[in-house]
Amino acid sequence: MEFRNLGRSGLKVSEISYGNWLTHGSQVEEDAARECVEAALDEGITTFDTADVYAGTRAEEVLGRALEGRRREGLEIFTKVFWPTGPGPNDRGLSRKHIFESIHGSLRRLRTDYVDLYQAHRFDHETPLEETLKAFDDLVRQGKVLYVGVSEWRAEEIERALKIADEMGFERIVSNQPQYSMLWRVIESEVVPLCEREGVGQIVWSPIAQGVLSGKYLPGRPLPEGSRATDGKGGADAVQRYLNDDVLTRVQELKPVAADLGLSMAQLAVAWVLQNQNVSSAIVGASRPEQVRDNVKAAGVKLDADVLKRIDDILDPVVISDAAKTKSPPRRP
Repeated sequence: MEFRNLGRSGLKVSEISYGNWLTHGSQVEEDAARECVEAALDEGITTFDTADVYAGTRAEEVLGRALEGRRREGLEIFTKVFWPTGPGPNDRGLSRKHIFESIHGSLRRLRTDYVDLYQAHRFDHETPLEETLKAFDDLVRQGKVLYVGVSEWRAEEIERALKIADEMGFERIVSNQPQYSMLWRVIESEVVPLCEREGVGQIVWSPIAQGVLSGKYLPGRPLPEGSRATDGKGGADAVQRYLNDDVLTRVQELKPVAADLGLSMAQLAVAWVLQNQNVSSAIVGASRPEQVRDNVKAAGVKLDADVLKRIDDILDPVVISDAAKTKSPPRRP
């Protein structure tokens, strides 16, 4: 495993991190989830990402049990706050009340005294940004959170948060967690340039485009049984945008590229996002330990300029790059 700094901070994270969105507490039984976590640890992954909302808080519980007894100082545990975790009007968003209540719930479920990174899961249009950043800063001062970050924020939102933090002496954002893959490149035009200047690292999710870049979905063929695209608990919704023949045909054309490099399709996809030096870590999920072991082989892989151009030439017509695609929910009516 290779390691990178999280943005300009001193925190080292594994180039490949393990995430449990759509799997723990939902798609995958707990025994299988534990086996995947053990495989990740065996392969040198030290960074684990989750969120309070995943599987209605169950994902944090499963991860907490799977990591219990491990040397805490050797792990980087990340979680997030924003989406509803209860029925009340204050059980959501980035108010001081919800942030404080959510971190205490997350710490209890994760069976730890602190998290290494606490992330604002989306931008909250209903709460003053100063209130959110002050709450995060207080949690850092209390030792319950070591670093703070955001997820799926637009460049102007990140920039505003950094300005407020600098002016008011609050803890600065060190990371952003966006979707990023060969097919989904919306962060490249605005978010990445800003973050490179400001020392904010990307922890990217869905580097394999919900499994599409593994090549297992074939144009004109039925969806593989048991795949994410057939999952009725949220997985199918996430992958739908890619399930058209034009995208799937072009993805199949990547197979010779991967073969020439001695990589699996999934390894090529993960290695591709890691070529971006603003990416601190790529999150992979898994329902089976062998998926973890396959994906980690992308760590340390270098793709030369000719390979990157070959990939671009194949995928260019189907790449999504509109920066406006990054957006948080609007104010509630």
